[in-house]
Amino acid sequence: MRLVIQRVSEASVDIGGSRHSEIGPGLAVLVGVAEGDTPDDARWLASKTVAMRIFADDQGVMNRSVADTCGEILAVSQFTLNASTRKGNRPSYIHAAGHDLAVPLYELYCTECSRLLGREVKRGVFGADMQVALVNDGPVTIVIDSKLRE
Repeated sequence: MRLVIQRVSEASVDIGGSRHSEIGPGLAVLVGVAEGDTPDDARWLASKTVAMRIFADDQGVMNRSVADTCGEILAVSQFTLNASTRKGNRPSYIHAAGHDLAVPLYELYCTECSRLLGREVKRGVFGADMQVALVNDGPVTIVIDSKLRE
């Protein structure tokens, strides 16, 4: 699984012209599931997301997590994170997981983040045409791939 985590002052998801979900200060997370990903990947990434120290402490040092700051999380599924751009100019998505694998792992990631954070993680809708808006705070953007954890 691959995540793009952005520290935000606010973020939202609109679907069909209507607001589906929104958060204030916290993390906007794009979640990509690839073939071969496992529930262990989802749990490991959830733990990393909630504990990652990318918020400023009283001295202005990035030393606090989203849990420490009582921040929120907005998680949005994004199969294009698994695009291969090696050949030609049209990305290939052959390594992106199909719905049978991707939906349960995305849901598990969100559920685990909620459990670890102690509050609901806001979500997009898997497979929907979503308009995601955010204000990246910093900017701070972190990419994590569960296949690169060792």
